[in-house]
Amino acid sequence: MDSKPYQLHVLFLPYMAPGHMIPLVDMARLFARRGVKATIISTPLNAPVFSKAVERDGQQGHDISIRIIKFPSAEAGLPEGCENLSCINSWDMHANFLKAMSMLQQPIEQLLEECHPHCLVADMTFTWATEVADKLRIPRLYFNGTCCFSMCVLDSLLRYEPHRRVDSDFEPFIVPGLPDQIKTTRQQLAEYLKQTTEHEFTKMVNQISESEAGSYGVLVNSFHELEPAYCEHYRKVMGRKAWHIGPLSLCNRNIEDKAERGNTASIGKHECLRWLDLKEPNSVLYICFGSLLEFPAAQLREIALALEASGQNFIWVVRKGELMKNGEKTKGEDREEWLPEGFEKKMQGKGLIIRGWAPQMLILDHEAVGGFMTHCGWNSALEGITAGVPMVTWPLCADQFYNEKLITDVLKIGVAVGAQEWSRHERKILVKKEEIENAITQLMVGEVAEGLRKRTKALKEMARRATEVEGSSYCDLNALLEDLKAIKSTSC
Repeated sequence: MDSKPYQLHVLFLPYMAPGHMIPLVDMARLFARRGVKATIISTPLNAPVFSKAVERDGQQGHDISIRIIKFPSAEAGLPEGCENLSCINSWDMHANFLKAMSMLQQPIEQLLEECHPHCLVADMTFTWATEVADKLRIPRLYFNGTCCFSMCVLDSLLRYEPHRRVDSDFEPFIVPGLPDQIKTTRQQLAEYLKQTTEHEFTKMVNQISESEAGSYGVLVNSFHELEPAYCEHYRKVMGRKAWHIGPLSLCNRNIEDKAERGNTASIGKHECLRWLDLKEPNSVLYICFGSLLEFPAAQLREIALALEASGQNFIWVVRKGELMKNGEKTKGEDREEWLPEGFEKKMQGKGLIIRGWAPQMLILDHEAVGGFMTHCGWNSALEGITAGVPMVTWPLCADQFYNEKLITDVLKIGVAVGAQEWSRHERKILVKKEEIENAITQLMVGEVAEGLRKRTKALKEMARRATEVEGSSYCDLNALLEDLKAIKSTSC
């Protein structure tokens, strides 16, 4: 009799955008380390971004691989080679990109029929994934990419519509039905929430919600100790079956994994670390606003002036040669008019500007880094927490204004810069130099900074313990794998 334990086979389908792809690839690697056969579905131009990490895991004996499918760029009206959201030159192309996502349904269905996996983990943007998995009689696990707190806030906004009872876009109101008193304004909400008639995005949001509700359950890149009241609210009030298995970024343990997470860095890891090694502990502010959204030149200039006035050491990541004008990216590699005259020369030794992709995890983990100015994308927020680095919060859109409230109001590990405007396009409201300088000073110097740093360091330790054997995230993943094995055994 063959007593060899049977192996689960799980397919992972990430949305082709950096903030979605990176954590789902980390998740696949985590599953593989727990004995699962993990297959990541990708496209020709996206796979090289994470193939080296997958190869290293394979060499260590983990059963993980990449399955390539064609991306229908031309068929969806996109330029050839446009396979990732970061390739899009204007927001008008976003609809075509979503069309390409929908056109992947048939090839994914064929792949599932061919591979016969025991489970499909699919990003929330694949609204058809639940239907496809049901047809093949396998569970679909839903991945949103944000925290429970943000999902709970959005649910309360949709459920109670408190924003419809205020008189202006800037009047604060309380989001009802939550464990804490959370305030926001209509100006900080997505357009589709504010519209009285059906917004073009509303249909997709409803489809995502239906797909989530019909799925077997939800995988959350968070850990119970970070947001215990919201983990419970999500399960009990919203009625979602969920497993909290993060922080997923902690599966990156060596320098290569951390340096190569995401795209190839535009600065060598050793050069970056050498620069940081020359600085005192907690003396450097790291500034990065994610991989997709851009600031106008006038806003970048305000940041530069605030950095100079603050006197703090800094590393500032700026998208190479790209600025926003009228909602579209414009190339300007030769003329960076947003920089004050002589800024880089004056800041030599004091500041490092990285144009392009930065090895963010390596930077945040360095003892010289004492603060992180961030757009509050959930991956970045978690990376700040797991590195024990407090934050200056500067949300721009998506779930970022909700994440800011968790960081500043609930966890109390950040200082808000005062961003008021939810926008994917050109920004009308500038955050001024004085506001930026004040937030930097609070974060980096004095008693407030000490308290922020102490609380963030405590969360760092909680995150580490959660992912270790018998930790909360470790046990949640164990429980999920046992559930999937039980489903497999009953279907055999």
